Amino acid sequence: MMEKKSLAETRVFDSKSMKRVLIHDSPWFRILNFNLSAGQVFPVHSHDTEGQLSILVLEGTGEFLGKDETAIPAQTGDILLSDINEPHGVRAHTDLRILVTIAPPF
Repeated sequence: MMEKKSLAETRVFDSKSMKRVLIHDSPWFRILNFNLSAGQVFPVHSHDTEGQLSILVLEGTGEFLGKDETAIPAQTGDILLSDINEPHGVRAHTDLRILVTIAPPF
């Protein structure tokens, strides 16, 4: 079964907190859209499970954050690939939209 989703409809920002939208959830993978206003941080965290994740920058600039707050510049079109048990997070320099895929979901 094919299904189309519009990410244009999830382009919502809140200056008080990052916005989270579940795009897809199945036994094989989960896709989430997070929108961070300029200056917001998706705190560095990890998950005590096996699997992988990707973080794709849909729009804006910022930094991928890792262990000890290690920062990797991120802009539209960049993708971070990581094991899910590795520390990961994001800091927004401008309004920033990211698409996170987690496989397998937990």
